[in-house]
Amino acid sequence: MTITISNLQPLIAILAGILILIVPRLLNYIVAIYLIAVGVIGLGLLRGFS
Repeated sequence: MTITISNLQPLIAILAGILILIVPRLLNYIVAIYLIAVGVIGLGLLRGFS
């Protein structure tokens, strides 16, 4: 099985949701990291993941 971004997104979302429930102060950091990662991948700067 090949692991792609589409396979990882649901797992990352579940993990982020659990972390936000446990430590709500992490919300800003989790959202910021997610948006930066999606932007970098969307621009094609990380060709191995797209």
